[in-house]
Amino acid sequence: MKFVTNRNAFIKALNTVSRAISSKTTIPILTGLKMDVSESDILLTGSNADVSIQTSVKASNPDNELTIKSTGSIVLPARFFSEIVKKLPDKTMSLEVGNNFQTTIKSGNSEFTINGLDANGYPHLPEVDTENTVDLAADIFRQVIGQTVIAVSKQESRPILTGVHFTLANNKLLAVATDSHRLSQRRVSLPADDDGKFDVVIPGDSLKELSHMLDGIDQNIQMNLSENQVLFTLGDTRFYSRLLEGNYPDTSRLIPKSSNTKMEFAAGDLLSAIERASLLSHESRNNVIKLTIKPNDQVVTISGNSPDVGTVEEDLKPKSSEGEDLEISFNPDYMKEALRVFGQTDIEISFTSALRPFTLVPTENKEDFIQLITPVRTF
Repeated sequence: MKFVTNRNAFIKALNTVSRAISSKTTIPILTGLKMDVSESDILLTGSNADVSIQTSVKASNPDNELTIKSTGSIVLPARFFSEIVKKLPDKTMSLEVGNNFQTTIKSGNSEFTINGLDANGYPHLPEVDTENTVDLAADIFRQVIGQTVIAVSKQESRPILTGVHFTLANNKLLAVATDSHRLSQRRVSLPADDDGKFDVVIPGDSLKELSHMLDGIDQNIQMNLSENQVLFTLGDTRFYSRLLEGNYPDTSRLIPKSSNTKMEFAAGDLLSAIERASLLSHESRNNVIKLTIKPNDQVVTISGNSPDVGTVEEDLKPKSSEGEDLEISFNPDYMKEALRVFGQTDIEISFTSALRPFTLVPTENKEDFIQLITPVRTF
């Protein structure tokens, strides 16, 4: 196996698959990077058993300056190999595999020889049916991930809650995440010719990794499903993730249908105030701040205290408020994360009572994006 290629193009492909490679794996060969060289391209694969990423460097792309002299497969130690390639002196590099998987990497006057492994020992990637494809706009899907993954559970005691629940029916993609203290739900309309149906739970960690890869991509991505795997295809790159097993709880009944108190804020203004109040609440063991809402006075008071440090109180003027007076306490970290994903939009917050969950929705589009937070009992 031997090839010569543009080093920067190869580094780009290396960086992509390295996202899936972990040094903490129970399968030693997965600390390596698999390379399959055919007559038309170099196929790189990285995996940690939960997530697998595959991308290709094609000879047909002139930017890759790829010349393939002989074909073959090998697994190389990912960390060492990546560091070597990134530090090579020239703009091109060559790689040749000799006897006993000894691999020589050359660039300019620099030459490295490292020990490789037989590619036959590398686990096979899952087979995913690519017939039923769902097309998703990369920027929209990245937004959906960012808006929902904040609410996945970090506790392994209920594994199903560590993922985001995706359902597709009637051209509507619904994404829901909850850790039982808060919930985030986003709905997206797909083109009318997309008549697929599915119901899956994708691990939150997989989605965070995918989200990084979608940054700056303005084309559509393809999503395909098998019984326990999902495959996302982004141009020359394939991203595989296992699916979580089990039934996701019915979250629709958690969202209140009515409210007794409502207020509107610019999300950024409220976020700044919550951040100020949480400076002290973080020093307290219970990490709680309180909202006192008086709709008739058109004023909202945010307060927090830490017995060891002191107290904070700030009056805010909402864009509008209506309904009954209310005092409600909550975890400020949940509120901050919820507000951040709204960006600079105006939001409506609806309360039922001091002990019932409250909702945050954008004022422009109240049906398609809902955040829900459970208050904290303080008495």
